[in-house]
Amino acid sequence: MAVGILFMFVVPEVTRGVIDGFHKGAAGSVTFQPPGWLLDFQGLLGLSGTSSALFVSGLSVVVLTLFAGGLQYLRGRWSAVASEGIMRRLRDRLLFHLNALPLSFFDKESSGDLVQRCTSDVETVRVFLSAQVVEIGRSILLLVFVTPLLFRLDVRLAFVTLALMPIVIAYSVFFFGRITRIFKDVDEAEGRLTTVLQENLTGIRVVRSFGRRDFEEAKFANANIEHKDATWKLMRVLAVFWSLSDLICMAQGGLVLFFGAYWTMQGDMTLGTLVAFTQYSAMVIWPVRQMGRTLIDAGKARVSLKRINEILTSPLEEPEEPSAGAPERLTGKLEIEGLHFAFPGGKNVLEDISFTVEQGASIALVGPPGSGKSVIIELLLRLHDYRAVEGPGSIRFDGHELGDLPRSLVRREVAVVMQNPFLYARTIARNLRVGRTDAEEDELFAATSAAAIHDSIQGFEDGYDTLLGERGVTLSGGQKQRVAIARALLKEAPFLVLDDALSAVDLDTEGRILEALAERRGRLSTILVAHRLSSVRHADTILVMDEGRIVERGSHSELVAKGGKYAHLWSLQTHLQEELEPGHQDEEAIETRGADHD
Repeated sequence: MAVGILFMFVVPEVTRGVIDGFHKGAAGSVTFQPPGWLLDFQGLLGLSGTSSALFVSGLSVVVLTLFAGGLQYLRGRWSAVASEGIMRRLRDRLLFHLNALPLSFFDKESSGDLVQRCTSDVETVRVFLSAQVVEIGRSILLLVFVTPLLFRLDVRLAFVTLALMPIVIAYSVFFFGRITRIFKDVDEAEGRLTTVLQENLTGIRVVRSFGRRDFEEAKFANANIEHKDATWKLMRVLAVFWSLSDLICMAQGGLVLFFGAYWTMQGDMTLGTLVAFTQYSAMVIWPVRQMGRTLIDAGKARVSLKRINEILTSPLEEPEEPSAGAPERLTGKLEIEGLHFAFPGGKNVLEDISFTVEQGASIALVGPPGSGKSVIIELLLRLHDYRAVEGPGSIRFDGHELGDLPRSLVRREVAVVMQNPFLYARTIARNLRVGRTDAEEDELFAATSAAAIHDSIQGFEDGYDTLLGERGVTLSGGQKQRVAIARALLKEAPFLVLDDALSAVDLDTEGRILEALAERRGRLSTILVAHRLSSVRHADTILVMDEGRIVERGSHSELVAKGGKYAHLWSLQTHLQEELEPGHQDEEAIETRGADHD
């Protein structure tokens, strides 16, 4: 860039030498006296005469401009390479940081706004780096190089050229602060607009099934109006800025031309000097005017960087310090003793929880919603830190305290199936291999057979190569759960957690899956969380939870015999199932039983 500027500086000097070389004789004739450097250049080329001098001077301008243009191309290319590389690393860093943040961060932030920060805000920073950072350097170089040349040519006209620069600079700085505030409003409005759109597309089936199309369209329209109003306000401010800055810069050029022409007619300045001066002054004033755009883009980049930095400075999950005694694999024994847990600022959601899962055994957690079942699972996966709560309690895998084990080890050794499993918009085979990318085809078939989904997959036109829609929407709820169970089984982890993962399958399919899990008894420790008691009746131990406590424990037969909460819930579900079975009772009997319950 600096070398290219030097080439451009020579062009006005060539123009000035040629123009000042023309002289009017006494008889009205015009003669041309080339400057010394042009005569020397002619001599090197073996040329002479006025025509050749003019040709050489014109050719010099063309060559100098070509060199300057080539260097400008390299400047643009290299700055683009640098800025794109920086942005690629920034995007990678953002995704890495997001993946390492605790779940509590995502509970407070909307996904649409996070997407906005990782895309639009990153793009704003990229534009500033690729264009305006280079322009800042160019403006500084021009001021440093051109200002001495202006004073060398004519001190008076140099002061005239620089007279309005302080006004342009002050004007730009004033708008910098205002633009920063307005762009923040625009960026946040765009984030809200993105959130509304994402929610609408993600929940499109809910929107259609509840007839909420008009409501969603009105909600999007309101967010769109907010974004439009904020952008319109920004555009009005920019229109005022550019019009006034252009007026000042044009006035600056007019002052230079006016005073330069006057002093030229007075004989105090040559015409060539005036022409060169106007070219040099344009090199100075327009970069100063461009500084306004630079400051505006800097204001936008400042807001975007602040929003990006809010992600990058958010504390990650507690850093792991590898324990010297940490095992490479887990065998399948879990011990929880006297565990208490509360979310920050809240009351205890778990109180004095104690139980043991021996290697290869199965345990079930049942109870009403909010009783703490899912919280236990989240603690096992270290999604929350149970040690953050003052009070007794420990969680041990194979005798090792959970807090001393790396998260990567725990999450690798525990396979989890949630009630609403997430499937990628990929083929079924790729979804199944999420936990084990190297799984062979026969292992794939064994896992899907155990999950009672193999026959269904084979019935699809493309079989295991069937492409699923976003979040697996092309499958039914029961099919998604069974694919997720097969994915967990294929992982071959020593612990399997089913968090109400059989709620969407029928009783026959549920029985087949439970039979397949029973065949793995002794080598797979299983934790079942369920509301439907038929899913847990064969577990070795059943824990009944209520308000964060274990109120009953034992096998299915023991709990039924006790006549407590579990027995009451089992009776209700059994009677309901009998009533729903076709042909089991006639309508009159069902109505009579319903009246008795009333």
